[in-house]
Amino acid sequence: MRLLLVEDDPLLADSLNRQLSAAGFSVDQIGTAAGAIQLGQQENYRIVVLDLGLPDGNGLDVLKLWRAGKSLTPVLILTARGNWQDKVNGLKAGADDYLAKPFQIEELLARLGALIRRSEGRVESCIRAGGFELDENRQRLRTPSGQEHSLTGTEFRLLRCLMSRPGQLYSKEQLLEQLYSLSDAPTGNTIEAYIRRLRKLIGHDAISTRRGQGYIFNALD
Repeated sequence: MRLLLVEDDPLLADSLNRQLSAAGFSVDQIGTAAGAIQLGQQENYRIVVLDLGLPDGNGLDVLKLWRAGKSLTPVLILTARGNWQDKVNGLKAGADDYLAKPFQIEELLARLGALIRRSEGRVESCIRAGGFELDENRQRLRTPSGQEHSLTGTEFRLLRCLMSRPGQLYSKEQLLEQLYSLSDAPTGNTIEAYIRRLRKLIGHDAISTRRGQGYIFNALD
């Protein structure tokens, strides 16, 4: 799933990028308000981590512009400003959560997971569809027969995308958008290869192909 990381400290940003990627996110990283505004308007992100103290503007103004444009993407504000008034201002501007620096990556991941689950209308960190269970914390899949399979990062992101909305048609372009960052250069053939790999784990019938349109996870409960 796509995540936008807006942080101007290069050391912190690079560290967060690596850890968020390891946790299953496809991360686009930017360090300016102008760049954040543009990416937030033109790309389809599932969640945003937004620093307030940017070199060319205030993160709150960025957030206000997104919300004025009717963006519903969950936003977690990340900042060194830890007093209660800053938290209130952030929440009033449309933030969904607030985490002050310094912080532990485990808390950030837990908060991001909670925001995503809330946006998808669920409360557990396990996605269930048609007897399959996808554990987001461990990036493992349990089949209806009880077998467990470890997944690579890309396999996990792809299956998570499909299972989170069973019955929904995803084009190759939509899947590429959610699985990879702007710095990657995958092709539609990449999606086809990973679909074949997943079908070896969950069976061919669980994922349907609509020729020329895309893929559907059709193991409905």
